[in-house]
Amino acid sequence: MAFKQTWKSTLSTIHRPYGAQVVARPRARQQARWSWGWVILSEGIIGAAVIVMAGLFLLYSSKLIFPGVHTVGVGLGGLSKQQAALALETAWQRQAITLYAGEKSFTASPEQLGISLDVQATVQAAFQQGRSLEALGKPVSPVLYFDSAIAQENLERLAPQLALPATSASVRIASGRAEAVPAVAGQALNLAATQSYLEQNLDQIIVQGSLPLIMSPIQPASSDVSALVNQANQLLAKPLEFHAYDPITNEALAWTVAPQTWGEWLLLSASLQDSTQLCWSVDTDKVKNFLAGQTAGLGYERYIDSEQAVAAFSNALSAQQVQVSLRIYHRPKQHIVQAGETLASIGRAYGIPYAWIQQANPDVSEALYAGQTLTIPSQDTFLPLPVVENKRIVVSIAQQKIWAYENGAIKWEWAVSTGISSSPSSPGIFQIRTHEPNAYAGNWDLWMPHFMGIYRPVPGSDFMNGFHGFPTRNGSQLLWTNSLGKPVTYGCILISTENAALLYEWAEDGTVVEIRSD
Repeated sequence: MAFKQTWKSTLSTIHRPYGAQVVARPRARQQARWSWGWVILSEGIIGAAVIVMAGLFLLYSSKLIFPGVHTVGVGLGGLSKQQAALALETAWQRQAITLYAGEKSFTASPEQLGISLDVQATVQAAFQQGRSLEALGKPVSPVLYFDSAIAQENLERLAPQLALPATSASVRIASGRAEAVPAVAGQALNLAATQSYLEQNLDQIIVQGSLPLIMSPIQPASSDVSALVNQANQLLAKPLEFHAYDPITNEALAWTVAPQTWGEWLLLSASLQDSTQLCWSVDTDKVKNFLAGQTAGLGYERYIDSEQAVAAFSNALSAQQVQVSLRIYHRPKQHIVQAGETLASIGRAYGIPYAWIQQANPDVSEALYAGQTLTIPSQDTFLPLPVVENKRIVVSIAQQKIWAYENGAIKWEWAVSTGISSSPSSPGIFQIRTHEPNAYAGNWDLWMPHFMGIYRPVPGSDFMNGFHGFPTRNGSQLLWTNSLGKPVTYGCILISTENAALLYEWAEDGTVVEIRSD
């Protein structure tokens, strides 16, 4: 009864009255099919998950590092700890860090920067990576150690290569005019800042392979040289004048140099003691080359001392002057002895006391012979002091007269007495060398008032010939008061005491004295 009822009931479901939907049975079949699909899919997902979980479990429980794990650019996934340590050590040995500061760069190993890698600790960290979900896929931070002493030592060695001193503003010459050269700041490695950055960014420096070197600026000592430029241009507004004087011939030469030329001989800078004062340095080669060209016409026997000339030029610039005084010198000469000549006659001809010729020719006896070669000392031997150019004293042995010249004009003309034949006054070019109010000549027991020494007749001797007034002997006897105008002395040049006093005050040391035979 129950089964039928069940059958009827089923029939009534299938055989519905007209107009009813006949879709009940097909829908039931489709529903059944979808249900089986979901079952199968669910079972597949669960199976895959089981497989994955099983794989993960097996990997987690294995001794290998998870895939995709890496550190300092080295992939360690799938490697054992031993393999990972070897790979990491090999890569670390090749690790290089570029240190850079502007356009300069250097390469260093991590060890040189005090950085060392704990390989075993880093491998252990890599092994643990991925065994926790939050760390999966992230790079492993290396375990690093830092030795600041090593870093400081090597950075200090590097510092001099990076140092750039500051350059103060300076002055240069261009086309005969001074102009400012701007100051340039310098730089120096900031050791403390660089080391601090290194210590705080070890991981980043290793990963990126670079370390910026932190530089500190160095300010120049001075940046404003406008006052120096003005000083230089005031001087460069004028031509340079060289004045060369030959005290032997009494000849003066002059050379004028335009600022466009002599400005190129200079290097300008501020004084270290006072930055507002200009210092001049000279290109010595340029000065010497110029003077060599100008003095080429003097001949071999005359010359200008180039070192002395450069010093004179520098001194003139330091004094803000454009006039430079130079002296023309004479070289020693060679003389071929002629028949009948003696040392005395040769000395008179050259204006050299004959004892000085003997000294210059120690192997030559007084018995000369024709054809013999003698060295004649330079006449400059007797002019050791700076020359007073605007004064000159001329003495004539033949005329027994003296003339004093100032600026080329005669100031005084007096009668004199020169040396007797057995002790003559020597002709030559000499200088006022000494001033003594009352000199004593022990050889002749004479006191000589207003004495001015001019030359030593014998090299190394203690006495000098010179100018003086009427001498006295024994403190009372006045000599030669009536002898002016004829030879009477032992080599000195006698003037009246009154005139000797005037000459004594007028002729300073260095005044040239020319004694002529004629």
